[in-house]
Amino acid sequence: MVDLTNTALVVVDVQQAFEDAEWGRRNNPACEANVAALITAWRAAERPLVFVRHEFEGYDWAFKDIVSGEPDLLVSKQVNSAFYGSPDLDAWLRERGISSFALCGITTNHCVETTARMGGNLGYDVLFVLDACATFDREGPDGEVVTAEELTRATAASLHDEFATVVSTRELVG
Repeated sequence: MVDLTNTALVVVDVQQAFEDAEWGRRNNPACEANVAALITAWRAAERPLVFVRHEFEGYDWAFKDIVSGEPDLLVSKQVNSAFYGSPDLDAWLRERGISSFALCGITTNHCVETTARMGGNLGYDVLFVLDACATFDREGPDGEVVTAEELTRATAASLHDEFATVVSTRELVG
C-alpha cells in the first residue's frame, strides 16, 4: 500500500451536470462508488479533502450525492485545471506542507488529466486513481469516435511514470 500520511484527496467535478444525456456514452459505472470509498477513507483517516467544482454555463453545478459533507477546501473553476480555480489550490497545499495528492473525478481525459499534469509540473507526487474516474466517447477531428475506454487507456499511458502514478481505489483504501 502507498504511504498516504500527508496526501490530500482531490475530487474533481463529480457533478450532476454530467448526468445530462448530451454528454453521450460514458464508461466506468463504478466511478462514483470508488469516489465514495476514497472520500470515506480520507475522512476516517482525517486526511485533507478537496472538492473541485466546475461552474458550467447553463448546467447544474451541484455535486452528485456521493460528494457530501464539508471538504477542507472547495475550489470553484471555469477551466480544466483545478490549479486555475478559486481559492488557489497550489497555495493551499503548500501552506499545509502537502506534497502529494490522490486525484479522481470526471472527466478522466479533461479536468482530471489536466489537473494531474499541472500537479506533476508543479512538483507534487500525484496518484491518479483511474478506476475512480469516468469519461465519455468523443468524436475526433477526423470524424471517428474514440471510445471512453480508449481515452481512459490513453490518459493512463500518457500520465503514468511522468506526471503521475496510476493507481486503483483498492491500492489506496485497502
